[in-house]
Amino acid sequence: MVSDDPYTAARVAAAGRLSLSGAWDLALALLDGADPDGAPEVRAQILVERNWWCLDDPAAALAAVRALPETSPQAAFLGAQLAYTRLLFGLQAQGGDEAVAEAGFRAATEEPTTADWGTFWLGVLRQNIAEDEEAARPYFDEALVRCRADGDLLLESYVVRHLSGYEPDPLPLLRRSLHLRAALGARPQVAAAQMTLWQELPEGPERDLMREAALSTAQELGLTWMLKFLD
Repeated sequence: MVSDDPYTAARVAAAGRLSLSGAWDLALALLDGADPDGAPEVRAQILVERNWWCLDDPAAALAAVRALPETSPQAAFLGAQLAYTRLLFGLQAQGGDEAVAEAGFRAATEEPTTADWGTFWLGVLRQNIAEDEEAARPYFDEALVRCRADGDLLLESYVVRHLSGYEPDPLPLLRRSLHLRAALGARPQVAAAQMTLWQELPEGPERDLMREAALSTAQELGLTWMLKFLD
């Protein structure tokens, strides 16, 4: 039987694609009134993603995550991402955020749909919060093997960006990260990769182009923390 509900699984998938391009509000509008399988999880993912890039009021993201059933593999994972965002930027930090992030990312490694990303985020937590590069490296190495086995190019773009810091010359991996993100149409991530390249490139036209391109996208999409850094 064909459902009369206009908000089909295809619309949920389209919302995910819009979110990848940084069109979070359009993605959320597409989900308005939708209640097919997966819609609440996708809505929560979009709100968490928007909060990360824009550092907007986290109330909507928190409410969406808390509304997910405890059995949802996304619940603890997205809650951990919100805790990590608070820790990294020092915004409305809550006691126990590091423990929440650790527990959520570790729980994610036990779920097939989130295991690869959970492994990666455990490395990020050690690298950026604990400031322990040596402890972070095995998680990045494992995440790289996992994402390549599963064909997850977006995750690979994140992993190689973090692994670049362990290389004498970070540029090849930073360029790979940028190219992967561009191929996927992941505009916020592309801008972040351009910003990172800008920091590493020698003075010259390419370096100037990286900053200009990153700044243009950051202004258009309202990427708050990038704007602060680039300005």
